[in-house]
Amino acid sequence: MKDEVFFGEGMAKVKAEYPDLYNAIVGLNEAAYTGKVLDYRTQKLIALGINAAASDDRATKKQMMSAMKEFGITKDEIVDVLRMVLLTSGMPPFTKAMRMLYELIEK
Repeated sequence: MKDEVFFGEGMAKVKAEYPDLYNAIVGLNEAAYTGKVLDYRTQKLIALGINAAASDDRATKKQMMSAMKEFGITKDEIVDVLRMVLLTSGMPPFTKAMRMLYELIEK
């Protein structure tokens, strides 16, 4: 979500119709993604894991695509994150995220 790249489809309408709310969301984004201690790449991997653990298909796929495009994050790095998802959230979110990963890399 760095640099005002938001995954929610409604954000364009929020930006146009409610600029005060949009600016608050941008401010929150900037406060969260500081890179002060953990670099943005690491924060991206954490965000990917959180979305996968929550079984949020759309957000997980977008995080994977963004991570690979922005940082060249590899399949094996994503699988390491998904190992933590398996450990903490169980088999269903893990297998769902693995399916998405393979769909992305086999395109």
